[in-house]
Amino acid sequence: MRNLFKLRENNTTVRTEVIGGVTTFLTMAYIIIVNPLILSEAGMDKPALITATCLAACIGTLLAGFWARVPFAMAPGMGLNAFFTYTLVMGQGLNWQTALGVVFVSGVAFLILTLAGIREKVVTAIPLALRIATAAGIGLFITFIGLKNLGLVVDNPATLVSIGALTRPVLIGLGALLLITILEIKKVKGSILIGIFSATAAGALFGDVQLDAVWSAPPSLAPLAFQLDILGALQWGLAGAIFSFMFVDLFDSIGTIVACSYEAGHVEKDGSIKRIDKVLEADSVATIVGSLLGTSTTTTYIESASGIADGARTGLASVVTGLLFLVGLFFAPLIGAVPAFATAPALIIVGVFMFRNIKEIQFSELKTAVPAFLTMILMPLTFSIATGLTVGFLSYISIAVFCGDLKKISPVMWVVGALSAVNMVITVAH
Repeated sequence: MRNLFKLRENNTTVRTEVIGGVTTFLTMAYIIIVNPLILSEAGMDKPALITATCLAACIGTLLAGFWARVPFAMAPGMGLNAFFTYTLVMGQGLNWQTALGVVFVSGVAFLILTLAGIREKVVTAIPLALRIATAAGIGLFITFIGLKNLGLVVDNPATLVSIGALTRPVLIGLGALLLITILEIKKVKGSILIGIFSATAAGALFGDVQLDAVWSAPPSLAPLAFQLDILGALQWGLAGAIFSFMFVDLFDSIGTIVACSYEAGHVEKDGSIKRIDKVLEADSVATIVGSLLGTSTTTTYIESASGIADGARTGLASVVTGLLFLVGLFFAPLIGAVPAFATAPALIIVGVFMFRNIKEIQFSELKTAVPAFLTMILMPLTFSIATGLTVGFLSYISIAVFCGDLKKISPVMWVVGALSAVNMVITVAH
């Protein structure tokens, strides 16, 4: 393992990678419960979806570990599964088989673009300030998710959001956040994992965590596996849907990869990201495999940052996470018992870590500061990484055009801008 994953070169150990892999898994294990919940509303078999979700996450994350050798986890994407259910199936009236065909076609198109090196060129064409803003914006985004999951931030019809009641679960979560912070200050390894376990144990002690069963046999995958309708997806009327899947997955993945790569120290001095071609290839193949198994688009998960924050630096952490998803097939009831208020502190503290590089943005230069700021602030406010990136790209290009700085915009960036404009029209239309 030391030779395969170059642990010494990355200044890490097997123990650290295992802890990081477990932390990432616990932080994103909710997908085993949430993804089937959303996709079942499209008429898909819910028990089979649990198996499909675990297998898609396992295969995608193992690809990231063994092929790309990075500490990134992959699973069916939140937001993309909602687009699948509420826009394609319930909104446009497609059956779920055809919708899975749309996912498959978008995955194949992505793989072709990746092998041609186009996706990697898109990443390198993004200005450094926007790349840093992407990491910081995602930090704000997942912090907002953490505060929402904790119950400290709640919806309000008058002000959109407001502070929630200080219930016992909220106080337990805040206590875990304080514990993680103190352990981080003291340089204690596995601090995030300790915080998750401590909050879960406290919840069980006070009766806020219920465990009805520890394990169960994996449900059959037969109702979903290879049921996709590829020919039905190859029609002009679904071109917009295919494009939307590709766009959201492209920039969600890019945003996540950039953010996590900075946190893991996988960025060269010139700003290029190590092994990004392999990461993008794994991401594309994972989407194709996921559609065959019976789930929506598989993408790189921002929760990977929690494991990275706990010390993960190599693909060994991803192997651990991937295998835990396989084990999760048998322990879905136990995984589901870890409450949101236990994982929420991990998301909040990771948001703090991801915001650290914001000092590299020159806010005195408004030509880059305004697009960077819009990128950051719109991710949490619109609850979409892709929307924040879209507005950031469009504003950057618009400012350059009106200021006469056309030379600063590369040909690839022009294409990105055009795609961003199309996606904005589609997003607003929906």
